[in-house]
Amino acid sequence: MSPDISSNGDRPDVGESIRVLVVDDHVLYRRGLQAVVGIEPDIEIVGEASDGAEAVEVAREVAPDVVLLDVRLPGLSGPAAAARIREESPSTRILMLTGSDEEEDLFDAVRAGANGYLLKDGEPDKIAASIRAVHGGQSLIPASLAAQLLAEFAAMGRRESAFEPGAPTLTEREREVLALVAQGRKNREIAELLFISENTVKNHVRNILEKLQLHSRVEAALYAVRTRLVDGS
Repeated sequence: MSPDISSNGDRPDVGESIRVLVVDDHVLYRRGLQAVVGIEPDIEIVGEASDGAEAVEVAREVAPDVVLLDVRLPGLSGPAAAARIREESPSTRILMLTGSDEEEDLFDAVRAGANGYLLKDGEPDKIAASIRAVHGGQSLIPASLAAQLLAEFAAMGRRESAFEPGAPTLTEREREVLALVAQGRKNREIAELLFISENTVKNHVRNILEKLQLHSRVEAALYAVRTRLVDGS
């Protein structure tokens, strides 16, 4: 993904209307997005949703060009909804919205195939510009978050090159946990899926990090996918 976009506000021809679906669990924020974006002559709001499952259903019905999708939604998460929408409609562009710059949110969005990642506290006039950019084929991420992501990949590259066949291997259970971590699952979800306690999951994650000499679950997930240690799909 490229660094933060400029705010030049370049518009395509008005006849090339960009169909947008707005997804956020806070109704006032949804209304605000629609107010900011809806006044643009080349952008048309074609639907809204308040959670991930509804987003998938509405996207199926209205076939938007771009989905403005909050990362943290009740029920089906934003990244999980993004992955489903992209699976059903690969041409649909996803612009993730978040109120935080936590690395796990960023990683989840990237793993889900998001085309852009936008902080909610950014300037409102950048939202329309971001919609046009992802619709036009660009991939966007704020510069501060891009630095975090690049740092993670750099760290993973160093550890990957240092990993030898004779290094400690993971147990079958640890591989199962790591596969779910690579899918963006939280400890509670992993515990429910594997029928073990959340504390046991935490212990497995700690052992995985120690064995692979990693520092975070984000690094572990990136490592797992890049080295094909697990199937990260």
